Amino acid sequence: MKKLSILILTICSIISFGQKISDYKYVSIPEKFQTFKSSFDLENFLANTLKGKKYVILQGDKLKWPSEARGNSCSIINADVINDKTMLRNRVILEFKDCNGKTILESKGNSTIKEFEEGFQDALKQALVVVPISNPVAIVAQKEVETPVNSNVSSTVAVSTENTANKYSNGKFDLQKVQIDNSQFILVKPNSSLPFATFKATTKADIFRVKLENGNSTIGYFENRNIVIEIPQANGEYAKEVFTGK
Repeated sequence: MKKLSILILTICSIISFGQKISDYKYVSIPEKFQTFKSSFDLENFLANTLKGKKYVILQGDKLKWPSEARGNSCSIINADVINDKTMLRNRVILEFKDCNGKTILESKGNSTIKEFEEGFQDALKQALVVVPISNPVAIVAQKEVETPVNSNVSSTVAVSTENTANKYSNGKFDLQKVQIDNSQFILVKPNSSLPFATFKATTKADIFRVKLENGNSTIGYFENRNIVIEIPQANGEYAKEVFTGK
């Protein structure tokens, strides 16, 4: 029960804050993560992955940081990787905190690879799946839209739209939709730290290649604002699973 509660808490963190990390351009990564006795090259692994998601990485001498970052510490988000290893698995907790120490995103990853360096990197790779591409320009646009006189109404509408568009259910369980970038999103169960399904765009609008949590590959698509996945069956056929937007 304790383990389940931790997993639910992690997913709740992703649901609440996952999209906001893309508001940031700069990510500060320490020279060494404190909970690891050895580096396992996790700092470089994290930095390279985030660079691929268009974040600007800040490390080392602060005097060499861009003037924009030096002049406004709250324009920087601080990353940390925490050792959460168990007897059987290499596990990590990936955290991003703002200048006030508030957690913006927390995500867990785990690996069955026994070798420490490869296993911890694999776990971190899993945790990084939910981190979206940096899009700081969108922050400016959003603030400009939300600054009219009746800002309370604007803010309420924005939150309502996000919640409605991002929650789906097939009547048996609920899923949270997390947009990774313009061509990829995932569906996450509230009781799992790994994606239920990963969607990647094809050349045809609204049709996606789908990788399920059990490793099976299939297709998915939008239909009447719902998400449909064709689930492979044991007899080689497919069953249509419809997830209705809430």
